Amino acid sequence: MNQWHFSQAARILHGGGVIAYPTEAVWGLGCDPYNEKAVQRLLALKKRPVDKGVILVAASMLQIQPLLNHLDNESLARLKSSWPGPNTWLIPDPTNIIPSWIKGQHTSVAVRISAHPGIVAMCNAFDGPVVSTSANLSGTEPAKTLLRVSTYFGHGLDYYLPGALGDSAQPTRIQDLRDSRVVRS
Repeated sequence: MNQWHFSQAARILHGGGVIAYPTEAVWGLGCDPYNEKAVQRLLALKKRPVDKGVILVAASMLQIQPLLNHLDNESLARLKSSWPGPNTWLIPDPTNIIPSWIKGQHTSVAVRISAHPGIVAMCNAFDGPVVSTSANLSGTEPAKTLLRVSTYFGHGLDYYLPGALGDSAQPTRIQDLRDSRVVRS
């Protein structure tokens, strides 16, 4: 894919925009996780309550390093063995590095280090993690095509990053890092 698209997505993310982009299984919506207005706008577009929280996706563990500093060796090994890949982990955030508008009512943050080439390129162009939530209105089927995303959101989004979905059949599994309990399979 043309690097211009990733630079454009990063520019829009830095400017507080909300974008759609292909993920491992479905289209996702993303924004700068540290821009509260952008996150609130994304949640309003989806009609999703802030207390549910959203996932962060990154290109490497380095992009989320401050969140990993307090983890023990066993937890770090668990993350390293499953990333990059379609695995989302709930990582405890005892020092509140991640804003409440990302975590919702939770004390952990959901994070995935993706192997999807488009996500990796987007996060690298942005130089950090990006919000990753399915491109759909709450309670409706996640979009698996660009046409469905545009049907849901039309001109409400600032950019549609072109690309192909990965080959996963369903959204990523979510596990709690503290006890490996599967929260979503």
